[in-house]
Amino acid sequence: MSIAVYIAVMAVTTYLIRAIPFAAVRGKIKSRFLNSVLYYIPYAVLSAMTFPAIFFSTGNVVTSAVGTVIALVAAFFNLPMIVVAISGSLGAFVCALIMGLV
Repeated sequence: MSIAVYIAVMAVTTYLIRAIPFAAVRGKIKSRFLNSVLYYIPYAVLSAMTFPAIFFSTGNVVTSAVGTVIALVAAFFNLPMIVVAISGSLGAFVCALIMGLV
């Protein structure tokens, strides 16, 4: 088959996924529960994609967990994002040094 057919099928599929909710729901959603669910969906999807990658990124679950905990603590204290990222990375690296993995 031609690559143009593949692209056309993906374009239609992507369009339908985005257009069907607009066609199905006419007007403002008044349910507080449904609004709450729709509000948190992007965060849930991002977490579902990110957390497995975090724990397998270093090749060792222990060093990944240490880096994650350090990053979560730094984020809890509202530190800037660059500080959170660097502290988590350094924590995982130092843990790997201590364990003799590097």
